[in-house]
Amino acid sequence: MSEKIPQSDKTPADAESVVKNVRERYGAFASAGTSCCGPQTKSCCATGDVATRLGYDSVDLDLLPDGANLGLGCGAPLEHLELQTGETVVDLGSGAGIDALIAARKVGPDGRVIGVDMTPEMLAAARRNAEAARAEHVDFREGRLEDLPVDNASVDVVTSNCVINLVPDKARVFTEIARVLRPGGRLVVSDIVLDGDLPEAIRKSVLAYVGCVAGAERRESYFEMLTDAGLGEIEVLKDVDFLEMTEKASPAEVLSFMEQAGIAREEVAGVVRSVTYRARKA
Repeated sequence: MSEKIPQSDKTPADAESVVKNVRERYGAFASAGTSCCGPQTKSCCATGDVATRLGYDSVDLDLLPDGANLGLGCGAPLEHLELQTGETVVDLGSGAGIDALIAARKVGPDGRVIGVDMTPEMLAAARRNAEAARAEHVDFREGRLEDLPVDNASVDVVTSNCVINLVPDKARVFTEIARVLRPGGRLVVSDIVLDGDLPEAIRKSVLAYVGCVAGAERRESYFEMLTDAGLGEIEVLKDVDFLEMTEKASPAEVLSFMEQAGIAREEVAGVVRSVTYRARKA
């Protein structure tokens, strides 16, 4: 069994301070109409260039209301879920609603989608987008991933896109996922894991934390937490270098941060991984 790294060694501050920083940062994204790439422009995240590069279907993106795609995420988990008509889906960290609204079309009006987010500004944007899409079977709820506002054994599917990484107590998130899934229920998640140690400047940076890097777990510890929660049949579907991915999306921002922090590219190349995986509740 691999040794778990203590949470206190991996977060820039105490857990509630981290939560506050994440909420404020993502609230600003929603309010200002910006993403991790900066202002929405034709050349950046807002258009779907990043989303299609991550694996989203351009047809799905074209059908979304304006503002549902903020260019946030590190993968495209929905493409691997094979959603069926009538299923109930929970989207963890639903943001402005991109995954929830795509899922809603796939499960149809006989299905149900629950989006959970802790940021009021994101929830407001998601509800506007659901109304614009006439997606009456989508329900956006305010809540923390460590304490989901969802009934026990009530959903077929759980998904999340680069959000579990932002939660200090990830083990609790996986326990909650197992709680709300029906027996045999499945999940597909895109998230960030580490295959090595981060430089101290990144590990302690709040900006890096809310940008999905500094809060990452070592790969072994991350997947051990899933197993401990009762989630098995784990299969990694996609595994890419997060640095390469973000450099393509926003090279100037990545270069500026690394230069200011005095970090050499080779210190982080290959260490931070964007993984998409599936698992199932027994």
